[in-house]
Amino acid sequence: MWKTIRSSRRATLFGMAALILMTLGLVQPASADPLDGPRAQGLVGERFDGFAVVRDPNAGASVKTLVKDINAKRRSFYESVAKEQNTSVLAVGKIYANKIFEKAPKGYWFLTDTGAWRQK
Repeated sequence: MWKTIRSSRRATLFGMAALILMTLGLVQPASADPLDGPRAQGLVGERFDGFAVVRDPNAGASVKTLVKDINAKRRSFYESVAKEQNTSVLAVGKIYANKIFEKAPKGYWFLTDTGAWRQK
């Protein structure tokens, strides 16, 4: 019974988060995402928790600042959804991370929860 309730709650959270993300413009066409260039170059990857990460230590200051700014916006959004849904920021971030992975083109890098990099 608890497993069914948790699965149902996750599905509800997923659906609501996706709708909110689209409404707020956080899920955009791939061409509109400012991280697309750095991700395509392998400078930036996406983590399992819905945050971006600089992969290349030689990435320029502009890339590092972009990732920091994007993550601040994501954190703020995740916190508001988590509070609304009475869940954790991590749970919301993981939902968003799955959406990023689904929409990402081949070649983008993703950091798993075990710390391993995986290229789509």
